[in-house]
Amino acid sequence: MSQLYLEKVRDVLKNKKSSMVFNYTVPDLWNCFDYSKEKFIKTPDHELIVNPYDFFQSLIDNYLLPKKKSNIDYLQSYAKLTNRQLKQRNYLPGDWIKNSILYSTMIRTSAAWDHDRSGYLEDNNIYHMCETGSFVKMLALLPLLKKMGIDVVYMLPISLFSLKDKKGDLGSPYGVKSFTKLDPNLKDSLTDQATTVEEEFKAFVEACHILDMKVIIDIIPRTNSVDSDLIRTHPEWFYWIKASDYDNYSTPTIPGIPPTATPTLDMMEKVYAEPDTLRHINMFQYDPKTQDSELWKKVKRKKNLSKAIMEAYDLRVAPAFSDYINDPQPPWTDVTFFRMYEDFPKATRQFLDTTKRPPYILNDTIKSNMYPGETPNIELWKKLADIIPEYQRHYGIDGARIDMGHALPKELLTMIMSKARDIDSDFTFIAEELQPQNADKARENNYNLIISNGFIMEPRFFEGKLLEFMHQSIDLPLPVFAMGDTHDTPRLAAREGGTTTAKLLTILNYFMPEAVPFINSGQEVYETQPMNTGLDARDNEQFMLNQTDPYYGKLALFDKYQFHYTNPHRWELPDILDFIKPIRQKYLPQITNKKYFIPLYGKNHPNTLIGLSYFKKTKKKEHNVLIVLANSHPYEEVKRAIPIHDLRHQSQNNAMVGSLLFSTHEDPRPFTQFFDDNTLDIHLGRGEIKIIEL
Repeated sequence: MSQLYLEKVRDVLKNKKSSMVFNYTVPDLWNCFDYSKEKFIKTPDHELIVNPYDFFQSLIDNYLLPKKKSNIDYLQSYAKLTNRQLKQRNYLPGDWIKNSILYSTMIRTSAAWDHDRSGYLEDNNIYHMCETGSFVKMLALLPLLKKMGIDVVYMLPISLFSLKDKKGDLGSPYGVKSFTKLDPNLKDSLTDQATTVEEEFKAFVEACHILDMKVIIDIIPRTNSVDSDLIRTHPEWFYWIKASDYDNYSTPTIPGIPPTATPTLDMMEKVYAEPDTLRHINMFQYDPKTQDSELWKKVKRKKNLSKAIMEAYDLRVAPAFSDYINDPQPPWTDVTFFRMYEDFPKATRQFLDTTKRPPYILNDTIKSNMYPGETPNIELWKKLADIIPEYQRHYGIDGARIDMGHALPKELLTMIMSKARDIDSDFTFIAEELQPQNADKARENNYNLIISNGFIMEPRFFEGKLLEFMHQSIDLPLPVFAMGDTHDTPRLAAREGGTTTAKLLTILNYFMPEAVPFINSGQEVYETQPMNTGLDARDNEQFMLNQTDPYYGKLALFDKYQFHYTNPHRWELPDILDFIKPIRQKYLPQITNKKYFIPLYGKNHPNTLIGLSYFKKTKKKEHNVLIVLANSHPYEEVKRAIPIHDLRHQSQNNAMVGSLLFSTHEDPRPFTQFFDDNTLDIHLGRGEIKIIEL
């Protein structure tokens, strides 16, 4: 077999290494692979001064490559790599994810660090090195993730994105300019021009697969940047308005309809009847090629295509906006929608004469799952359906989250999934579905997992939402993410209860029944500043940091940002998760199967008390019961008698002694706290979680 790309990256680092003395630092949290103490100097700020070439070479040589097996191509999906053949009942291809623990990362932020300690992230520091994250630097986080039990790395978009009308310092990775070109900023300056960004991503995937970790990407097939590379070849796939009218572009306001209303047919009748809607629709124009095909042949050859189109046609791509009616959000100036159909929605043509009318963006035309046309834009659909296969063929990825997949035409969604599973029959799909009541539909569409609404439910423990979320998600037809923090939401450590809440919920999520634990990058070090304020945000969400912090007011989704990896409590959660992961692994078949789950309730059960239990039938009855009890109240302790009669009966375990395997407040010890044969005597401190085995 030919050389691994990981070995090529290693060789480049080795060849570039010199005896030069560097003042280059990395967080000590990045050293979970026992980098030789003789090779670094530890600073009082919890950083290590290292030779960067030697540091990353040692990581590859001493941690990653020793775990590889000979003559194996690690650039194929993990399912193919392991020849996995799962024949479980009700198993849908890709259901392996229900046994996983997932880590969400935006590479440019997760692996960012102020290496020269100048006080801010630089594109070109004193060593002519970029300080935002790269695939090579992300390798240093893999030992930390492995320590925490992570076995799936989910990456926010890694494609080339646009800087036109960008948000923040850097722009949004969701403003995709090209689906299959990688973001060149994820190329590491350490390797100079000796390797490409594509080779470095391949090395990263190889490293993950060597560590028995799967790789999932994020794709955005519904939108593209307003200067998408596809405009040059297919301007008719986009919506256009006059450039001279651009400043007047706004969504219609519809009186009598509440904010963020769903565009049902009766609502759309009111939308079309409103004069402001006609004002909006009349702004749209035919695409430049349709207007003048001969002129287009000249214009499309221009390097700055957007400028050339404005000068020749007075046209601009129309920005996208929310598909909810009367959504207060302004238009999304960096992205636009694809024209999924060549004609207008069949159901709403009755409300408007579409004869000789240019295509337009409205709540129905962009909600094509609800309002399909009759003539699919089939060439576009083929292009969108080939995004994932491109990454499978070149990088051997294991799964994908489809951004706003529920808003795509069902036929297109089927095409996307089928083409991916033709290549890898065990490819997994995550649905961006936040409403648990839509889980049945997601399963019908062959998804393996939904995001759901844990980020809303879990932090609202005083209202009983955490209790409801933990106990009721088991009735859904597919797993949900066990999480309280995403790249679009407030941080757990910034919620009520602060780090106490963040610690308890992160641990508790490892034991939520029939759910997939999800850790958002930075959560493990109690990050308080959100990456974005898109969901459930409060007015002050963007300003959680001290005003003296260089990242005060910054949002990682758009700005240069580094996580606070030198937090004094930075090792607390990783060490705890390292300790509890074998407990989860031992009871994983029970945690992921609701028939082994029994909820526990105390007398006068408060909303903040969570009781989970699992049993397994064994020939030896000892140690076949796991009990997880949590007091999510961050300010008050709780004492309760917890009946376990049903648990005793189901497990046939009558032991009056067990083990306290873990507690956030005390060391492991024998457990003997019983009121009687069928009742536990439980005392939980503020924000305490206890894990007990009988």
